[in-house]
Amino acid sequence: MNEQTVTLAGDEVGAIVGAVGALGFFSLMIVIVWQVASTWRAKMLAAREEQYKRMALKYQELLEDNIELHRRSLDELTDAKRALTSMEKMMREIE
Repeated sequence: MNEQTVTLAGDEVGAIVGAVGALGFFSLMIVIVWQVASTWRAKMLAAREEQYKRMALKYQELLEDNIELHRRSLDELTDAKRALTSMEKMMREIE
């Protein structure tokens, strides 16, 4: 009879050890999956940030080109206005 009691106590301890081991294993797996997901997310955010930087630089270049075209248009308009004013003055002198 004593052997059965000892065996039952040993089975209970083994079951507890197995449960703790399984809990530890699943906890470890959860932590590993969590860290892999966090690393993947960080890499994706870094890649997105790099794309935003490239887009901002492209926008800056396009804005500078637009400003240059606007400046040229204003210069040409100013020259045309000057020429028109000169022609009006000459026409008034002829009349």
